[in-house]
Amino acid sequence: MKVAVSSQGDTLASVVDKRFGRCGYFIVVDTETGEFEAVPNAAGDPAHGAGVGAVRLLASLGVSAVLVGNVGPNAFEALQRAGIAAYLVDCETVGDAVDRFKAGLVKRLDAASGPSHGGW
Repeated sequence: MKVAVSSQGDTLASVVDKRFGRCGYFIVVDTETGEFEAVPNAAGDPAHGAGVGAVRLLASLGVSAVLVGNVGPNAFEALQRAGIAAYLVDCETVGDAVDRFKAGLVKRLDAASGPSHGGW
């Protein structure tokens, strides 16, 4: 399964970014092999629609789930439409977030966890 973690940097040791649509990177991890790829979040620059743009990017990469600190209502709705599950993580590093996900220790979101434009 491919999961993406919103990240401030480009490694598994990077800090989890609490923002979804405006994070610096998505670290896309194959949970079966442990292989990962750091993908710059080009969708984070526009004045509006960053979350929806980020969802398009993740869908194009074949991501099944995202591990996030917060996700706003528009992005959450776009994730649902794309069939991508969102999980709330509250840990320091991307690697920790992935480990907690694999152990079943993170909560699947059933609604947005932050306000619109919360990444500003």
